[in-house]
Amino acid sequence: MDLDEVADRLYGVPPPEFTAARAEAARAAKEAGDAGLAKEIAKLGKPTVSAWAVNRLSREHSAELDELLEVGERLRAAWQEQDADELAELTRLRGEVSAKVGRLARQAGDLSAAAATEVDQTLDAALVDEEAAAEVRRGRLAKPLRYSGFAPAPVTRPRPSRAKKKGAAEEADETGEAGEAAEARRREEEAARKVKEREEAEAAHREWLATLESAQREYDERAEKVERLEKKLAKARKKLDDARQRLEVTKREERHARQRLER
Repeated sequence: MDLDEVADRLYGVPPPEFTAARAEAARAAKEAGDAGLAKEIAKLGKPTVSAWAVNRLSREHSAELDELLEVGERLRAAWQEQDADELAELTRLRGEVSAKVGRLARQAGDLSAAAATEVDQTLDAALVDEEAAAEVRRGRLAKPLRYSGFAPAPVTRPRPSRAKKKGAAEEADETGEAGEAAEARRREEEAARKVKEREEAEAAHREWLATLESAQREYDERAEKVERLEKKLAKARKKLDDARQRLEVTKREERHARQRLER
């Protein structure tokens, strides 16, 4: 048993079962005399629901995932070459394949809207980033992935110079192509800006949500403590009232006894 073998198995386990399975694997390694492996296993992070849904793809839908990652490889090559025709075709194919693989990932269970968004962001990251693609193919994600940059827009390749003078129609074609490239570049930048704004808004919301949850926990704990103290105080007041009554009775009886003594 080695770490890769254990990690491959654990990251295929549903999140609610992960912690117990990890503890069992660490215990087995320790009982086998490999304390170092046990510590490494214990460090493996529990996957989020969205990360687990993507991990399932590499195990149960490897062909479809490979198709998506192959489109990503071709896209990156087209971006590098700035091949406008290839980019146009791959962008269309990217939408089809991403939608198909995204549906397969969602079949893991009832994903929340936030988890479904994280699945899409992870698949997008795998499409445009080689390292992200390798992580997704490996199937051991503990957290969803994001890609904060954006791919360069396609540009028209410069045409070889010609000895004869260009005609008006040819110049108009090239001008139109340059305009289309500029418009494509503008749309790409606008889309990237919106994605970044969305990510920043989601990050800010997560931070405030975590702060809210912390504040709620603190309030609940203090309210519970106050309730316990109020109950103790009520009991203490009851005991004080009982003691006061006994004191009054004792004083009265002592006074009567003294009066009889003085007769």
